[in-house]
Amino acid sequence: MFTLLNIALFSGVAIAQAVSIGPTVDLGYVTYLGNQSYPNTVAYLGIPYAEPPVGNLRFRATVPLNTTRVTEEAKGEALVNATYYPDFCIQGTTGVGDAGGAGSEDCLKVNVYSPYGAKEGDNLPVLFYIHGGGYVFGNPRNWPFDSWINQSPNVIIVSIYYRLDSFGFLATPEFTDPTYGDFNAGFKDQIQALKWVKSYISKFGGSPTKVTINGQSAGGSSVELHMTANQGEQLFSGAIAQSVFRTPLPTPEQQQPLFQFYALYAGCGTGSVAKQMTCLRGASINALARAQDAAAQGKFSGLYDSFHPVLDGVLITGHPTRMFQYGEFVHVPLIVGSTSNETLSGGANISLALKEFFPSLTDEDIQEFLWLYPADEFDSPSQRFQVATGEPDVICGRQAMGAPSSLYSNTWAYRYNTPNPTSGADIVAHSAENWMMFDGTNTGPNGSTTFTPQTPSELAFASELVAYWLSFVRAGDPNAYKLDKSPTWEQYSETNPTRIVLMQDLQNLTVVSGSYMERQPVTETVRCAFAISKAQACEN
Repeated sequence: MFTLLNIALFSGVAIAQAVSIGPTVDLGYVTYLGNQSYPNTVAYLGIPYAEPPVGNLRFRATVPLNTTRVTEEAKGEALVNATYYPDFCIQGTTGVGDAGGAGSEDCLKVNVYSPYGAKEGDNLPVLFYIHGGGYVFGNPRNWPFDSWINQSPNVIIVSIYYRLDSFGFLATPEFTDPTYGDFNAGFKDQIQALKWVKSYISKFGGSPTKVTINGQSAGGSSVELHMTANQGEQLFSGAIAQSVFRTPLPTPEQQQPLFQFYALYAGCGTGSVAKQMTCLRGASINALARAQDAAAQGKFSGLYDSFHPVLDGVLITGHPTRMFQYGEFVHVPLIVGSTSNETLSGGANISLALKEFFPSLTDEDIQEFLWLYPADEFDSPSQRFQVATGEPDVICGRQAMGAPSSLYSNTWAYRYNTPNPTSGADIVAHSAENWMMFDGTNTGPNGSTTFTPQTPSELAFASELVAYWLSFVRAGDPNAYKLDKSPTWEQYSETNPTRIVLMQDLQNLTVVSGSYMERQPVTETVRCAFAISKAQACEN
């Protein structure tokens, strides 16, 4: 493996000589040196796709990369080092008492994983990955794709960094005038990264017309938003939405109390919005990190206490669940699903949890939800809580997106049913598949993670999952290049809601699949139909 060398010191070395140092890619404005992580795999890490959102660009829409600036900053060097992970974006708290604030504002980068020897003209399909973390935290380094390329060296994978928490999603009604700031800056980062891919992925051997967007949790929510947002051009040809975070999309007016709290806590609470924004752009990262954490840790008493995407009326013009029901989304092949037992709510009181997650629900709405989840239908109060909150929080995204999608495009649904073996629990919780698909990762606060070694049977199951995912990327069909041992994944539709249960073989064998097909239970279909009907009240 080629490790860190200060390639920038090799001033005057000819490109032909430098190539022998390691794999390179010439983007026309600069040549990057990559890291050969496997004999057949190259990782180009930390490649900028936009201008650094610092100084006056803080809280503003993404600015396309100034390639002339990048060329000039390379100062004629033969190669620019792209063999190490970049600084991740400023983190918020994970909500378990930790402080956020780690990272950098200069974080609008991508990691590109490609087969060794891939070149322009190969036109390989592209997977574009959007990480999760509630739009508040997340570090792409914690979800590496080297092993995916090693298994299937016929795709290009792009993993992106985008602004998080207040840095990416600060909102107040005055932002309708961009003099003050811009709505949904973090989501606009994602769009700009897709545009960069369209312009430059061919240099890595990829096809700009064969791009599948994929994300988990907030990344899954982002996929849903890309399918419904008014982006002006089609930037992808397929979509994979994992455990869609069905968070409310408030209006800027509903977010205004949070803005005022944040500005006050950061020391910028007085004067006009113009003066507040000038103050916030001059504030230290430490002050802003403390302010955004304070809101999430209970010091703010308003209903909307998180910095998330908002209905800006221009880019995001409606609640995505409702738009899906009316066919107002990009019609591309889709995979959508969730884990078996996930919820994003805590506590034991269903009513309070629903009200906290969906602040606009009325007491009547909540009573209607409770009526659908009678206690005598569940094994325990904890199971009832998990299902009654987990379905509207996450699980019903499968039906909300999958049923409308199946009317226009080939659609597949799944239920992931293997616990994270390091969790100490039998339930298949939110993000359980990430541990399996990404080298045993368990993420922690401030961009950290712990990787746990995987057994041969776990590695075999991970390979089965990756094969399905990358088959979809390559062919728009998870079955085209699945493993021979894997079952055929039947399509999902509103009239025939069949889904695959993705599951490790219970005997821990490496040559047998534990996955199988099932029909979505009628009770789940009825409950999710109700949750979908409440999209306006849930604001999702």
